[in-house]
Amino acid sequence: MKLALVHDYLNQLGGAERVVGVLHEIFPEAPLYTSIFDARKMPQIFQEMEIRTSFMQYFPWVSTLFRYYLLFYPLAFESFDLSEYEVILSSSSAWAKGIKKNENQLHICYCHNPMRFVWRYPDYIKWEPVPELIKRFLPWLLEPIKKWDLQTAQKVDYFIANSRTVAERIRKIYQRESVIINPPVDCSFFKPSDQDQDYFLVVSRLSPYKRIDLAVEAFKRMDLPLKIIGEGPARKKLEAAAGENTEFLGKIGDAELRQRLAGCRALVFPGEEDFGIVPLEAMACGRPVIAFNGGGAQETISDGESGVFFGSQTVDSLMRAVKRFQFMVFNKISIREHALKFDKEIFKLRIKEFVTERLKQRKR
Repeated sequence: MKLALVHDYLNQLGGAERVVGVLHEIFPEAPLYTSIFDARKMPQIFQEMEIRTSFMQYFPWVSTLFRYYLLFYPLAFESFDLSEYEVILSSSSAWAKGIKKNENQLHICYCHNPMRFVWRYPDYIKWEPVPELIKRFLPWLLEPIKKWDLQTAQKVDYFIANSRTVAERIRKIYQRESVIINPPVDCSFFKPSDQDQDYFLVVSRLSPYKRIDLAVEAFKRMDLPLKIIGEGPARKKLEAAAGENTEFLGKIGDAELRQRLAGCRALVFPGEEDFGIVPLEAMACGRPVIAFNGGGAQETISDGESGVFFGSQTVDSLMRAVKRFQFMVFNKISIREHALKFDKEIFKLRIKEFVTERLKQRKR
């Protein structure tokens, strides 16, 4: 099987990029096509891949200003010549599914979400530090991208959704069905520890829509110890709002991340994510999660067994959940057993079987 991997961009590490890392484990000989690649911001596994970038790689300050080159991404992915491959496996939350293919090729898209900034524009933009003038004209600019997104969705042979939430969005927006294969969790790496410590933990890219501001303010009012792992454009604002009880750890290595997850009282997850791998990494370490009751968290967390939900994205609602959490007892072993259902090896097996079976059907 001659296969190519495709991903939106590689200039920041998040859940989608961790999925790409595992796709590379399944298909180690496959080259990875992407719009831009910043090796300084990506872990070692990406340095070992055969990565092929588009013309956008040579744009000035593209790794930092990648959002401002919005209109170039369709051209970037359409410029790739993938005619030598039998199978194209794209990992997409925006652009990668727009790759060109011929009628003899099989294109499978692992969809993290239909374009959030297009289809959920009001929710997305209200938390972004974008000048008002741009906010006013951006919907007009997004119209051709919306049309392109709908057109390219019809050219994908099969969609794989990362969650029920995303499968429903694919059905509603693209009018396409999908198979659900949840993202992988490395349960052989993330394990419980006997070092129980007295702090709560946030692990996230520090972007406004992640709603880390809720955790910062809630824990400031309750004067409970909070540690925050991650970098992003909202960090300075969050640090300015935080109390002395909150410590920002920035970007850390995987070994320290495992240690911090295994030692915390609970992971705090205040955003609405399409799926959310970090809560399952915490659960693989035997730790409960205090999460907003929306998006993918509803599919992975059981209230009272593996965590606690709060019903609205407000400081008061989060504070009530934390206070309820403090009177509850959780079982490390049962929490980890739940996380094992999402283990990386299960993901690898299901993806490989799906690709192999669909290719066999194509050749019949």
